[in-house]
Amino acid sequence: MTHFSRRLATAAFITALALPVLAQSTAPVAAGENSATSTTAAPQRQGRDPARMQERQQKRMHQRMDQLKVQLKLAPAQEGAWTAFTQTMQPKMQPMRNQREEMAALTTPERIDRMRALRSERMAEADRRGEAAKTFYATLTPEQQKTFDAHTLRQHRKDGHRGGRHNMR
Repeated sequence: MTHFSRRLATAAFITALALPVLAQSTAPVAAGENSATSTTAAPQRQGRDPARMQERQQKRMHQRMDQLKVQLKLAPAQEGAWTAFTQTMQPKMQPMRNQREEMAALTTPERIDRMRALRSERMAEADRRGEAAKTFYATLTPEQQKTFDAHTLRQHRKDGHRGGRHNMR
């Protein structure tokens, strides 16, 4: 039995188990009745808060940078280069806007041009960060460079497939 066939059979089995549960009818909750199954008992999640997500992302980034600084054991003479490096690596604070509505208002050729402009901005930002990393790297001792290499390789592997969705087996 191939891997795909086994996965399909497993999915069919799980679906068969779940159908009777889904088919059960539940009695509607009377008005004013306090029940754990009431829809008012647990508020629905209304999407993700972009500000909170950005805050968490910045917090994780600061933790990783602090961890890297400890691992590098920087000399006092390297502090200026470290500060310049970390400032360059800070994400740009972009105004929150509804890009879907903005894109929907554009014609197809205008959307293509807008996507090209956004891609160019991202590439320029990546180039700027890359040059900052190379400049900082040049100030490190060979031992610190090995530590920096190991740390950035680990980060690259972690960010490669977010959530593991692309690598399901």
